Amino acid sequence: MSTPATETSTAKSRTAAVREGEPGRATALMSEHGRTTIADAVVAKIVAVATRELDGVYAMGAGAARLAGAVRQRVPGTRVSESQGVAVEVGESQAAADIDVVVEYGVAIPDLAIAVRRNVINAVERMCGLEVTEVNISIDDVHLPDDEPEPGAGEPRVR
Repeated sequence: MSTPATETSTAKSRTAAVREGEPGRATALMSEHGRTTIADAVVAKIVAVATRELDGVYAMGAGAARLAGAVRQRVPGTRVSESQGVAVEVGESQAAADIDVVVEYGVAIPDLAIAVRRNVINAVERMCGLEVTEVNISIDDVHLPDDEPEPGAGEPRVR
């Protein structure tokens, strides 16, 4: 017969996941009850959404990627990639992200970079259970208030 302490530790060991996988391809979360695989594209979308949630981020992607996204958006039946401007590397238990961002004029870039890193790390670790080792941010442009909105960039935020 087991004691409550033994049952608790046994239950914890049954539900504890061991991470395995092929670096750069996907991450598998293993337990005795099955396997969960998280694709790189899923992590990239989470990173993109976590980045776009912040005020001061106007658009994502380097110039060429934003141009290609604008062209794709004009083709009927297609949409701009949700993970535009994001590249991720996913290993067995860790992930790293590179993000290209266009900021709104007047935003303190160092403060925005800190907020982006914090939001991305929290989202990926909470949703995927991966340790985020680094979040590299490239500021590619500054959107000025009197600039024309970029196709696919969405409406500028109103404060």
